[in-house]
Amino acid sequence: MEYLWAFLVGGTFCLLAQLLIDRTSLTPARILVAYVVAGVALGALGLYEPLVRFAGCGASTPLTGFGFRIAQGVERAVRERGAIGILTGGVTAAAGGITAALMSGLLAAVFFRGKPKN
Repeated sequence: MEYLWAFLVGGTFCLLAQLLIDRTSLTPARILVAYVVAGVALGALGLYEPLVRFAGCGASTPLTGFGFRIAQGVERAVRERGAIGILTGGVTAAAGGITAALMSGLLAAVFFRGKPKN
């Protein structure tokens, strides 16, 4: 059942994003930012953590999960280090995901050649 709930919750996030792309004039970049901000806001309200416990990677993998992870990191760092945690907590908490994204982009750039759009 864990896999089913992860698939359904993650799929719902994808469905909502696709509907926003198809039915509104929002650009994909604005939708991505909205998802990250929604993850931060839902985490601050205490609503996102129960969703992560329920859906696992279906809630922690999408961009809303990235925003939630950043907010969690800032909260923990402020508790441990004070005001300097505002600057360091988000990056520290999301370091693994940021590194994976950078390395994937680097490998794609090294092994594949982009083509200009006509």
